[in-house]
Amino acid sequence: MIGRDRQTAIYLGGVSGRRPRVPPDPDRLQEAARKAMPADHYAYVAAGAGTEDTVRENRAAFARRRIVPRMLRGAAQPDASVELFGRRLASPFLLAPVGVLELAHRDADLAVARAARETGVPMIFSNQASVPMEDCAEALGSSPHWFQLYWSTSDELVESLVARAEACGCEAIVLTLDTTIVGWRPRDLEPAFLPFLRGQGIAQYTSDPVFRRLMADGSQSGESPTPQPTPQALRTLVQLTRAYPGPFLKNLQSGRGRAAVQRFTEIFARPQLSWDDLPFLRERTKLPLLLKGILHPDDARRALDAGVDGLVVSNHGGRQVDGAIATLDALPGVVEAVDGRAPVLLDSGVRSGADAFKALALGATAVLIGRAYVYGLAIAGEAGVREVLENLQAELDLTLSLAGCHSLAEVGAETLQLT
Repeated sequence: MIGRDRQTAIYLGGVSGRRPRVPPDPDRLQEAARKAMPADHYAYVAAGAGTEDTVRENRAAFARRRIVPRMLRGAAQPDASVELFGRRLASPFLLAPVGVLELAHRDADLAVARAARETGVPMIFSNQASVPMEDCAEALGSSPHWFQLYWSTSDELVESLVARAEACGCEAIVLTLDTTIVGWRPRDLEPAFLPFLRGQGIAQYTSDPVFRRLMADGSQSGESPTPQPTPQALRTLVQLTRAYPGPFLKNLQSGRGRAAVQRFTEIFARPQLSWDDLPFLRERTKLPLLLKGILHPDDARRALDAGVDGLVVSNHGGRQVDGAIATLDALPGVVEAVDGRAPVLLDSGVRSGADAFKALALGATAVLIGRAYVYGLAIAGEAGVREVLENLQAELDLTLSLAGCHSLAEVGAETLQLT
């Protein structure tokens, strides 16, 4: 009855003059977030690669599938729970790893963690977080959390990040494959805005002992940046100095903030990452390992052969390859290739409970929510994230009931029609 109770609460709030803090409609939610955020911050979150054709195609793929409700099924209290890696979850939603959440709200990842705890939705910590994973894990308590890994040029740093994830109670490692280098994003290029160069979104690095040692070892290039003392350069220096942990004046004198940014830019990109590297990671953690960014059935089969425990069908929200296949179009082929041997999750393009229903109908075990919760964060912080998640859970609950499904087990391809 989650959906019905949630809808009634919103209606009653409207009668009493207390409207929702975040709009339940996805388009209005995004527009409200755009107004709440600085222009360059919003552009970074909303940006897609190139002409943003992949962003549009993700949405078009959902629009092509139509739900076919069945009548007189008596599905008054549908069960939307799902089991993932031995844990029973109340709903099939997970919070996708989204970096640099400080662009949306000053409480950043901590606000999201608190909302995740309240709703029971698992949070996947971003490798590009604004808050160290240990702080978020403390805020989450026993609520489920995973860690997303970007594989840098330092295997030692990769090993350290994974060990920290295990130590703070993460229940899975999600290796993102599609961002070994950053895609072509005109919305970021036009204002020349990349938050990492301002010391934002690198908290997992600056809190890591291996990264700090790499900083102390000095630049790989042997060169120190000497930016011209323009007003913009000075503002950037102040910003990245404040972003580094510790007293501002001490960091300014030591140059640690600038050194951290320089070291990050040197080690982040690893386009040469290959299948041959996977055993290194598989041997260093007993946690379930998922690969995020799988779109081709052959890659899915190869991943399982490599000992991977799960897959995330994703095109990074359309942020990496302009003109890439929509995730919902890629999903059936990956599900068929996996053939029930591992859970398959879907990321990119999910904006509503009805979208989640469609993904589940095509074989997804669960779905990841990305930009939607970031927009809620921008509008109302922790409360905004919580309302977005409650709205998604409520809409899925109602969609299940209205479609005549008692549980997710009854949501199959026969409940959809392709237009």
